[in-house]
Amino acid sequence: ELVLGQDEALKVISTIKVDLVLNAIVGINGLRPTMAAIDNNIDIALSNKESLVLAGDIVMKHAQKHEVNILPVDSEHSAIWQCLRGESNIDINKLILTASGGPFRTLDKQDFCNITLSDALKHPNWSMGSKITIDSATMMNKGFEMIEAYYLFNIHYHNIEILVHPQSIIHSMVEFHDKSIKAQLGYPSMKVPINYALNYPKHSYLESESLDFLKVSQLTFEKPDLNKFKCIELAYKALEMGGGAPAVLNISNDILVNLFLEKKINFTDIPKYIEYSLEAYSCSSSICLEDIYGLMDWVEDFLNNKIEV
Repeated sequence: ELVLGQDEALKVISTIKVDLVLNAIVGINGLRPTMAAIDNNIDIALSNKESLVLAGDIVMKHAQKHEVNILPVDSEHSAIWQCLRGESNIDINKLILTASGGPFRTLDKQDFCNITLSDALKHPNWSMGSKITIDSATMMNKGFEMIEAYYLFNIHYHNIEILVHPQSIIHSMVEFHDKSIKAQLGYPSMKVPINYALNYPKHSYLESESLDFLKVSQLTFEKPDLNKFKCIELAYKALEMGGGAPAVLNISNDILVNLFLEKKINFTDIPKYIEYSLEAYSCSSSICLEDIYGLMDWVEDFLNNKIEV
């Protein structure tokens, strides 16, 4: 049976009896299916990071109440998850999220105004959908992943570091208080984190290329340039603001990326109008799901009035 559309998908998730649901829906539309799976007491292999960016506190508390496990599928969070097996959170000094840096890592900031859609869709290491590829180009994807890690692993965002690693061989790391570091490595492939989430706790056999260290000439690292990639800074700012600010960050990014994909705004407009949205938002210390759904309309109205398309 082929099921199309969110309403039909929600009916299936709400009634089906299975061991695990893989949520790989792109963007803010993934939140309702996540909540429906939790309500139906089904463990979730979560590839939709927006569920936690929009409503991380609500989702994690709801999952705990229903004794539902959230199994990360993003390669970075899967790497951390694997590194933390058998470890205690009290021993963690920091989490290190690695980033490829995207297609514009070495591009001068003054040239960002000339970035085209075609340029932004050319990721150097990963083959992904267009929306996620643009998020990688702005590095908002990494900002989202920082927020996701904050909720998944219950680690303060001050202790989550983003490190640019252009080769994408080390998928993320954990540093402990004794300064020892554990890392998960492999060639860039989403097969590994998907396979691990589906077969957890087993590292089941996978037809995939082994990492040949003799062929890896070098592993390099650098700090992300926050002057060029403002979205990372905005993600930390949204968490610091609290309330519905991370949801505003997420919703405005979704809208703006779609406008860029439709060639209605420029690449540099994405972080600019996200920042405007955050500045206009009146922070609330406590929010519920209905508040978040209401923010979707508020952000859309705000951006429609702010942007001349």
